[in-house]
This record gives sequence, structure tokens and C-alpha cells, in this order.
Amino acid sequence: MNNLPHFNQAIAELANDAKAWPFVEARNLVKRLETQSINSEKEVIFETGYGPSGLPHIGTFGEVIRTSMIRHAFEVLSGRKTRLICFSDDMDGLRKVPDNVPNQEELAKYLGISLTSVPDPFGTHSSFGAHNNSRLRAFLDSFNFEYEFLSATQLYQSGKFDDGLLDVLSNYEKIINIILPSLGADRKATYSPFLPICPNTGKVLQVPLTRYDKQAGTICYIDPITADEMTTEVTGGRCKLQWKADWAMRWHALGVDYEISGKDLIDSVTLSSKIVRALGSTPPAGFSYELFLDQNGEKISKSKGNGLSVEEWLTYGSPESLSLFMYAQPKRAKRLFFDVIPKTVDEYYTHLSKIAESDEASQLENPTWHIHNGNPIELTLPLSFTLLLNLAGVCAAEDNQVIWSYVGQYVPGVTPETHPHLDMLIGYAVTFYQDRVRPEKSYRLASKEEKIYLKDLKNVLSELSEKATAEEIQNQVYAIGKQAEYENLGDWFSCLYQILLGQTQGPRMGSFFKLYGLQSSLALLEDALNDRLGQAELK
Repeated sequence: MNNLPHFNQAIAELANDAKAWPFVEARNLVKRLETQSINSEKEVIFETGYGPSGLPHIGTFGEVIRTSMIRHAFEVLSGRKTRLICFSDDMDGLRKVPDNVPNQEELAKYLGISLTSVPDPFGTHSSFGAHNNSRLRAFLDSFNFEYEFLSATQLYQSGKFDDGLLDVLSNYEKIINIILPSLGADRKATYSPFLPICPNTGKVLQVPLTRYDKQAGTICYIDPITADEMTTEVTGGRCKLQWKADWAMRWHALGVDYEISGKDLIDSVTLSSKIVRALGSTPPAGFSYELFLDQNGEKISKSKGNGLSVEEWLTYGSPESLSLFMYAQPKRAKRLFFDVIPKTVDEYYTHLSKIAESDEASQLENPTWHIHNGNPIELTLPLSFTLLLNLAGVCAAEDNQVIWSYVGQYVPGVTPETHPHLDMLIGYAVTFYQDRVRPEKSYRLASKEEKIYLKDLKNVLSELSEKATAEEIQNQVYAIGKQAEYENLGDWFSCLYQILLGQTQGPRMGSFFKLYGLQSSLALLEDALNDRLGQAELK
């Protein structure tokens, strides 16, 4: 039972009651394996799949990080050995030329050819499939994922899928009867689970079968160019399988126990599960995760380019914050756009700050426990990312040092050397401000009535000591809003954000004024009273 070196019986017992979703999934898998009476010494196989017709994207990251979290939770809970397979379906035919690759005209000549037989448009690898596989592995390695990479082409051509392919042929009628009801009339007339590889052109052929021989392990079809009847073995890489049959055969051949997939593949999971049962195996456990939406609530599409890439996220936020975004509510649709980054960065450090004060049971519910494989660091930062971002905006920061000059006064003794995580956040804040905030900043002038309230605020702040706390300053800001008789105090703070910061949302103003310094804050209010803020934008 306890095969893993780090297995801890006490933690495993706590995990039995943990509500965090990776543990919920892990417990479901434990129960499923118990009902199958599978040898407890058998490695439990987790899988995630990848179509290398394009470069790795944020959905690929999401699938691997979530699967890795469930895998770790399962190991903690059960003490069983596991393996994560990252499978590349690189024997697929090239369906279309991606928009983000060079030499597109040359690549178009190879439509229908297996990806591992298509020349690499980048000129760095033996094929387009090999190039994208290499990019995938480098991508996964950069996040230190523990996985085993498998290539469909290698498994088909090496014969490792031969038994699975012969099982599909032996159960041909059962599989056809599972698939056909899901197809339209035209597709029904031509469908076959087997896609022969043309020996002359190398194309993956979608052709109907004229005959098949289970004992010989062969199929026959009409060559679309010569019109001759061709006979080919289904083994040795001479054929590949259609998507749903291929997925089922892979589960069957590799003994996959767990795989998650997007909500758009629910029907495929259902059909592939029926096929794998027809092959005599049990379909893996898993769940369907929701797809990402853009800021307008529309489904993210690689072809539309309305999504956010991993590289873009990591320009403005840490890898851990991206992991947190993937951790949170995987079965709920979430909007994925630039403005979610600062909020998620702050949420990560908020969760991290709670680890030190939590007991072991509470730690298992903390997202950072899962992000760091059960070993989160204990860290509390003196400033939030959102506050740093607003400071960068007001200072028009061009480098980290500008921000550090204020931070050093706000929290004496804190330096880039003592707080490298804070220095990293300051770097992100400066970049985010320059790229994402500055182009969108739009100050508005204060009305005559608003200037009365701003002057009152300036007067009360001028009476405070430089040693006043952020909370004391916040109380004064709050009091002026009450005095101004705003029906909704949120309107008072929106007024401050729009006039002083040039944006519609912002931080706790007490914390901001404290960080910016009272004298600088008084000068900022004076500029607002004299219509000097954002003059370039107001012209």
C-alpha cells in the first residue's frame, strides 16, 4: 500500500475528509479502483492528451496542472505509485495550416499528411510534429512537471499499439454500432474506425472499407487516386484510428485510469467509453472542465486570437498565480483576460500567507498546498500587487527603483535583497502598467461640487502626522465621503479612482496614500483641484 517514500499515514487520514477538489477526485478514483479489484501494486496511470497541429497553449497547461494536482492528491491519499502520460496525437493528418507558422504556402502542400511526416516550417526538427512535440516538452519542463511523453507515431509504428488495433478489428461491428448513431447520413455511408495510411502519398485516408479480415488482421479500401482496391494490415503503423476509436484504444492499450477533458468533448468521452467497454476494458475516471471565456463572455478560440497565452500571463504575473487560476473552480466557466492577472496574483499571496497559521487539515484546503505539491513556502508580503500597480500608475514608473523609493519609506528595512518576491512583483507591476494600464488611462476632471470634497480631503490629510497608519488615513477618506452625503460610498471611491488615478477601479485609498506618502498625496490632490492630472489625455 505505502509504496511512495513520502507517504504519510496521518496526512492520508486527514485527506480522507478534505473538501479540496483534487482530493474529492482522488477519493473517487480510489473507490473506482477498489470496485475493479485491481492489484494495489499496479501503477495508476494518469493521462493528458495533446494535438500537435499547433503550438502549446494555455489550455494545455491547464489540463496538465490540474491532472498533476489530482495525481499528487491521489498519491497522498492512497500511497500508490502513479505515472502521468502526456500523449501527443502526432500521427493525425494536417487538417489546416496554422496562422502562426512560417512558410505557410509550402506547408499547404502537405494537407492530409501525418504531422510527423510534414516538413518542419521552422527548419529546426525532422517534422512539423517533432517541432511541436519539442515545444510541448520544453513548455512542460519549464514548469517542472513530472511526466512521461508518448508519441502516437512511435507507438503505432513500433507495434506497441498492434494488440489494441487487432482488438478494434475483432470488435469492428460493435464499434460501428456505437459510432453510427452519432453520425449524419453522409458520414454514416463512409465511416470506418480505421484510417489507412496511403503507401504512395503518405496521406491519412478517410475512406470506406470494402472488406475486412479479422483473422488476417487486414482491411481493404479503394485507392482514391488509382481506384484500385488496396489491402493493408491494420498493424505496424499502416493505419491509424478515427478520433473516438483512437482515444478508446489508447485507454485500452495503455491502461489509463484517469483523464480529464474539456466540456466540448463530453459526447466524445461518452462514445469512447462505450468503445473501450466493447474492447473489454474499463474507461478511465475523470471530469469535464469548463472552457475559458474572453472578457466579453465569448468562448476563447485560438483562430480568433481572443485568448490569453501562457507567455502573456507570465509577462505580468508569476507561474504560481497562473496555477492558482487553473486551480480555482475548474468546473465553472471563467473569463481569461489581462485584468484577472493582478487579482489572481494577490489571491495567491493571500493564500500563501495563511499557511503558517494553519493546522495540517486546513493546509490541505489551501490552494497553494496543491500548487506546491504539499510543500508551500511560508511567506507574507507587506504590500499587495494591486497597490504596487496603482503606485506604478501614479508615479508613471519606468523601472523598479522608482517603486522601491516609496516602498522603502512605507516599510523601512524592506529591500530587494530581503524580499525578492516583492521585487519580482514590482517588476511585474511596472511592466503591467507600461503595457496594459498606461495606454488605457483616462483621467476625468472633477466637477465643481467634487472639488469641494477633494479640498476637504486635502485639508484633513494635511492635519495628519506622517506616522499616521493606513487605517487612520482610510477613516478620514471614509469620513469625507459620509460628510459629502453620497448615497453609495462606492461612488465616492469611484470618484477618487477616476480623478486621481485615471481608472475605474482602485485600491483602498488609505493604503495607497500611505504608500505614496502624505506629502505626495497632498500634491496629487492639489493637481486634481487645478485640473493638472492627465492633461495629455484630457486635451
